[in-house]
Amino acid sequence: MNRSGRSPKNKNTRPDTSARVRLIAGRWRRRQLPVGDAPGLRPTGDRIRETLFNWLMQELPGLRCLDLFAGTGALGLEALSRGAAHVQFVEAHAATARQLQTNLRLLDADPREYALAQCDALSWLQSTPAQPFDLVFLDPPFAQDLWQSACAQLTEPGYLAEEALIYVESPKETKIETPSDWFELKSLQAGAVSARLFRRNAAMSR
Repeated sequence: MNRSGRSPKNKNTRPDTSARVRLIAGRWRRRQLPVGDAPGLRPTGDRIRETLFNWLMQELPGLRCLDLFAGTGALGLEALSRGAAHVQFVEAHAATARQLQTNLRLLDADPREYALAQCDALSWLQSTPAQPFDLVFLDPPFAQDLWQSACAQLTEPGYLAEEALIYVESPKETKIETPSDWFELKSLQAGAVSARLFRRNAAMSR
């Protein structure tokens, strides 16, 4: 989930304190969490999220995950709820990152199960020692067109496990050239949004 880049209609508009994101299944099933106010903040919709985690159901327990453009953290939180071993959240917007940290505390999440970096995602990748993630959620702000840059950075040695799963969410009309060793497993279109799940085959890049 992330920010789509929409501008507020009125700069004096107050935050919508009633906004919530709902976790679907797992230990935090049906928990509703407050969502901060930021331009274009766009949690991944329930329909897409439920389909994605149905795709991942058999593989998710025990995985190390990266929620690279975390926003509300809906994807990473759902992964933790359903048994992921660890999630690294990366979110650039300071207030959004603070709200995500607050929500992790509300859930009483074990600090050993997650890390949260308030940082630009690409800068984080460039400055953080590479570590192999089993699952990456790649859902950057739609208005910023960061898919190619993020894909290129993730192909650097050490970021992805040999058979890592990569989830990519984008506007359906967006053309993304994914790395040659990423193979599409599943896809879904919901309204104007495209959701695709890839698996890396490291042998193809050798």
